[in-house]
Amino acid sequence: MGINLTNFLSSKSKNKRMMEFQDLDHIDGVSISTVSANLYKDTRDDLVMFYFRDGASHASVYTQSKIISENIKWNLKQKVKKVSSLLVNARNANCFTGIQGYKSLEKIAEKLSEKLTAKQKEDDDKPRKIIKKEILFGCTGTIGEIFPEEKIVNQIDNLVSKINYTQNKYIWMKAALGIMTTDTQPKMAMEECKIGNSEIKIFGIAKGSGMIQPNMATTLSYIFTDADIPNDILKKLLKKNVETTFNAISCDSDTSTNDMISIFSTGKIKHSKINNINDEKLKEFDFSLNKVLLNLSKRVVADGEGASKFVTINVQNCKTENDAKKIGFSIANSPLVKTAISGEDPNWGRIVMAIGKSNVPINLEKLSIKFGNLFIVQNGKFNSNYSEDEASEYMKNDTIEISVDIGNGSKNFTVYTMDLTKKYIEINSDYRS
Repeated sequence: MGINLTNFLSSKSKNKRMMEFQDLDHIDGVSISTVSANLYKDTRDDLVMFYFRDGASHASVYTQSKIISENIKWNLKQKVKKVSSLLVNARNANCFTGIQGYKSLEKIAEKLSEKLTAKQKEDDDKPRKIIKKEILFGCTGTIGEIFPEEKIVNQIDNLVSKINYTQNKYIWMKAALGIMTTDTQPKMAMEECKIGNSEIKIFGIAKGSGMIQPNMATTLSYIFTDADIPNDILKKLLKKNVETTFNAISCDSDTSTNDMISIFSTGKIKHSKINNINDEKLKEFDFSLNKVLLNLSKRVVADGEGASKFVTINVQNCKTENDAKKIGFSIANSPLVKTAISGEDPNWGRIVMAIGKSNVPINLEKLSIKFGNLFIVQNGKFNSNYSEDEASEYMKNDTIEISVDIGNGSKNFTVYTMDLTKKYIEINSDYRS
């Protein structure tokens, strides 16, 4: 079956540094299958299954939208210690599909659990019965279209037959390509660390390009580790690290109905038992998980719909982290700021406007603003040495850094975003076709 190379090869993104892919290889306890269920007009992988032969501990965070997809409703109802499979489809969000969308997931889970149970009997000396509650779903694509139950059900046999217990870079790449929608690049990241003396792997893939301001983006991200960490600690680790990664990005300020970030722990590496999130042995794992999530979330921004520039906004020395976050997103989500960056115009007045509308108290006498290393405003005054020519030259870079120092505290927050181009309008005016 064809993999999703069309968007990948036609990428107009200037952020080619994000095209460097890490070599995700084998991770014990995870198997991957990808097929085409013909959900698109062209033949491409659009259905991806992750299979946990011996089950996996798990945790997820979901969209905070008040309208959520049927797959998220399904996932929230499945109260099991370990899951056996995650099935992800592209092209259809399964949102605003009502009872049909939910019942479809039930039928798919029923067939998939039956086929995976049969696979257990073929491959394991002590096979276990897999039940439909052990199946989770990820859906991404258009909202409000009838969910293609039959097409997906018809590919279950094919998915299960393709299960291979050894993974490699090519298989991970196929999985990352298979969950893409308007993305132009697959998104993969990995880190290795230690828990005690045991070597641990953390792998992750993501998709997301538009409708991105995660609030827990259309963002899906799946993280896999061979560590042995229980659900409650995974949940705390995920919620903590999402705040400064996926909850620190915005492409267009829109929060999807389908946002989902999940972590799966196969427990294949035996290490000292982890009893709580403050366990000293978790420090390296915690740091590495943050690196994987930050890597993936930056890739989402760099591949934002129509993006030509990757923008980092550092907001420093606020009274609270929430104040810093408000200011950062006020700048990141301003169409006037984003279009100025696209046009390579150092229109710092728009930064001032965005700071002012954030509803955070500002002492103008302490405010400083920089583009890169170029001071524009310093201690509330326009920098007399500011050069418009130097600033214009800086704005030609593919990566732009804006720093805002509020000067009334010690709390900081960094937001990552992109510019707003004509290409964004073209993509979203023609999305469904």
